[in-house]
Amino acid sequence: MTHFHCFNSTTPFAQGLLLQCTKRHLTPETMKNEFNEVINQHAIKGKELGFYHLATQDEYFDGRTITVNGKELIFFSSCSYLGLETHPAMKLAAIEAIERYGTQFSSSRMTVSMGMYEELEGLLGQIFGKPTYLAPTTSLGHIATIPTMMGEGDAIIMDQQVHNSVKNAVQMVKGEGPHTEILKHNRMDMLETRIQILRQDHKRVWYMIDSIYSMFGDSAPFDDIYAMLNKYEEFHLYIDDAHGMSWAGKHGRGYALSKIPYHPRMVLTSSLAKGFGSCGGALAFYDEDQKNLIKNCSGPSIFSGPLQPAVLGASIASAKIHLSDEIDTLQDELFEKMLYFTQTAKRYGLPLVGNDLTPIFFVALGKKEISYKVSTFLQKQGYYCMTTVFPAVPLKNSGLRITVHNHLTFQDIDGILSSIAEILPWALREENSSMDEIYQAFGMQLKQDRPITLPIQKIA
Repeated sequence: MTHFHCFNSTTPFAQGLLLQCTKRHLTPETMKNEFNEVINQHAIKGKELGFYHLATQDEYFDGRTITVNGKELIFFSSCSYLGLETHPAMKLAAIEAIERYGTQFSSSRMTVSMGMYEELEGLLGQIFGKPTYLAPTTSLGHIATIPTMMGEGDAIIMDQQVHNSVKNAVQMVKGEGPHTEILKHNRMDMLETRIQILRQDHKRVWYMIDSIYSMFGDSAPFDDIYAMLNKYEEFHLYIDDAHGMSWAGKHGRGYALSKIPYHPRMVLTSSLAKGFGSCGGALAFYDEDQKNLIKNCSGPSIFSGPLQPAVLGASIASAKIHLSDEIDTLQDELFEKMLYFTQTAKRYGLPLVGNDLTPIFFVALGKKEISYKVSTFLQKQGYYCMTTVFPAVPLKNSGLRITVHNHLTFQDIDGILSSIAEILPWALREENSSMDEIYQAFGMQLKQDRPITLPIQKIA
């Protein structure tokens, strides 16, 4: 699945296109149509090349391979990092829930909800160590939390690369008068300056981030952010830890809480649809009052449909795995594969973006034509990963987004990386490019000698 972050006007691509439209004095409707047409044409091109809008042809899914267009491919694009979606206990729990409760319990949670909700929220509370509310999805969790907790008198600063679902929820509260702005990615010097200015006229200054950013797999600078939380009493933090859930932290509570403790002026949102292996959004609050505010007042809580019994059953089983010793084994297994990926990529001299050790890796390739050639070769060799080109990323920042999960073997990892190393020199020559040009396009040093940043529980 491709991340078309350009649907919002905060990406470099969107800003450039909007500037061009403004200079041409186009109407908002015409600007929107041109904006959508550019995106549409790139999606059509990607589909023609066999990268996007694919459908699997498997009779069964084992987590490791998919069959597309009659060819079996090793699947390097799954966000189910611990491989829990095929765990026997979770499948059995889902089946048993259907046998006991049917396929759905169709009622608003504001009136009546299944008892499994309370059981699951209690288990999630043990995982996070804080009162936790279950939303139908993480996106609806943002829509429940942001418009309910924020409004007039607040200032909202969004990291440039925060997930689009957070930005969409902020759009819903703009009419109430909060100040909103975009900050360059991970620029803590700029953030502190903005806090110092905005705190003069606003009762709260919110900073909205991803714990692990979904495209390049880099993390937020938590040490610096936490220091500012302690320094400025007006400063509040809103975290989307969707890609950090399960594979990091005690009980799999996520990357953010593996780096910093829960702060009184912090809201943590996460996803059960990635490493957790099921579905839904988890909203962890500092106290019961905040949880009850969202439970009693938010639109999704009052009007959204419930999660199905099968999902609740599987989620309860996953939560019990997270609270057992098995989670440590699963995390350790993934950690070894992430480390092996990093070491092997460096051994082959491949240009990885960033040094954070997370399950998301981005192999920088530069020109989109290079990405097309490399991706086509990988599929012929039996590998599938996300081909990431403009407009998902800036024009000269195309590449391969590769995710590592526990269904993969070390041989699989070596296979895809050795295949990239085999085809890349040819693709560079064909497109009159070079490794120097790639590193320059991404602003990286040619030799990445910085130490790898590990999750805190792996350092201890």
